[in-house]
Amino acid sequence: MKFLRSTYIAPILGLTLLASSCSKKLDQENPNAVTSGDFWKTSDDAVKGVNAAYGSLLVEGTYMRSTPFLLDTRGDDVKSNSPWGQMRNTGKFALDINDAALFGWAFNAYYEGVARSNQVIDNVPGIEMEAALKDRVLGQAYFLRGLYFFHLVNMYGNVALPTHFPKSNDDFFVLQSTEQQGWEQVIADFKKAAELLPVSYTNVSGPDQNQLGRATKGAAIGYLGKAYLFTKKYTEAAAQFKAIIDLNVYDLMPAYQDNFRLATENNKESIFEVQFDRDAGGKDLGWQGVPNSSWGKTSARAITYGPPGFGWTDVQPTRFIFNEFQKEKTTAGAEDPRLTVTLFYNKPGLKLYGQDFATYYANDAVKLNDLFVAKYQNSETMANEFDWRSGMNERLMRYSDILLMYAECLNELGQTSQAYPYIQKVRSRVGLADLATVKPNMTQQQMRDQLAHERLLEFSLEGHRFDDIKRWGWLQDATKLTQLKQNDPEFEGYVPGRELLPIPPSELKVNKGFKQNKGW
Repeated sequence: MKFLRSTYIAPILGLTLLASSCSKKLDQENPNAVTSGDFWKTSDDAVKGVNAAYGSLLVEGTYMRSTPFLLDTRGDDVKSNSPWGQMRNTGKFALDINDAALFGWAFNAYYEGVARSNQVIDNVPGIEMEAALKDRVLGQAYFLRGLYFFHLVNMYGNVALPTHFPKSNDDFFVLQSTEQQGWEQVIADFKKAAELLPVSYTNVSGPDQNQLGRATKGAAIGYLGKAYLFTKKYTEAAAQFKAIIDLNVYDLMPAYQDNFRLATENNKESIFEVQFDRDAGGKDLGWQGVPNSSWGKTSARAITYGPPGFGWTDVQPTRFIFNEFQKEKTTAGAEDPRLTVTLFYNKPGLKLYGQDFATYYANDAVKLNDLFVAKYQNSETMANEFDWRSGMNERLMRYSDILLMYAECLNELGQTSQAYPYIQKVRSRVGLADLATVKPNMTQQQMRDQLAHERLLEFSLEGHRFDDIKRWGWLQDATKLTQLKQNDPEFEGYVPGRELLPIPPSELKVNKGFKQNKGW
């Protein structure tokens, strides 16, 4: 069940545009327009406002397409041979910074989400409404603003951090902050969200009762822990991850593939996911521009990543990730079941979109021996992806991530032996041997290497790999960088500083004093 299918279309919550003072008639507000002056009066307005803040997760710049692409293609598990230069060059660290496609769209969409969240945070406290519902609305707004800021700081570094919706033209210009200041704001927002949000919406009383997809206390705590981890505050991060484990709300799904199926969305392993739906809204994709009622709530990830004949194949797995899956068999002597959930390849009997792989590509030796993306594809339910409308949710955070991040914190805190059980829970789901038996008494560095391998197999094509590479400092380590280039030749294009995306030049023009990121 998806949440709030009918209310993703956001009300117009902007400032009324005023004309020149040459004529008083032109200064009048449009009586048919919803403005900030006549909105924000009731609890219904508050809920609609926070629903609009979720809407920024569904557009081209965010999880409809650009954000997964920007996160995935810069990892060594993914490559792009797209005919579109901006796509092809993203993973090669060779973006055309004068072309706003992808990285600029994402930048703008995150700030759209920040602006919508800020309107809720600014206006909802003044509304007379039931206190618990007000807390939930504000908690969601703080969570969403924290999430948008998380992406901005993590991907662009030194960005502006507006915490109020602008009330005049002068308020639109916010000074560029440091990365440290950015992470401090992210942490503050997730802390506030964790204080206000419920564990679930099952037992609440109000219009949000039983609605799936809304941010919860677990989601806020999980992202708070992740922000601490990304800033190497391992003690603080460990405390957050342990708090999630102790909630006893989440668990691993029995089958790994249940995390990438329509029928098993919003399951017990999901901590936060973006809600897409083929039946919500209109049929048009939300590419760019002002949202309107014709926009659907669907994703273009599947067609962008889809194998040839079924999608555009702008994204492909590298041979490196395939080889990593070959390093260890299950205790039954079989291949890791995550392999065929993640990749399509020429395996006897393997089917894609109802077609036998070997038969379908029999007349093309290159494709027959190539690798294609299986994760997040609608191979079980659709004939192909050419209507561009995937309704599959994007799982941003799963419980397995909490377990492995907690294990990483324990290892960094010198508690390597205590990390084993949390890693093993993830391994046991897919039938891998007891790590404490096959690799006992690992050193801290050996455990770091093991966790890098475990995270690679568990989260490939989920937007985690490059973030891991970056935060582990591999790009500044000559030995590791050489290995990355061997894994994925696209890393030959990396130059120091390009671990961050460029600030869009249009932003540099309007925000005087902003500086471009190093390397661009």
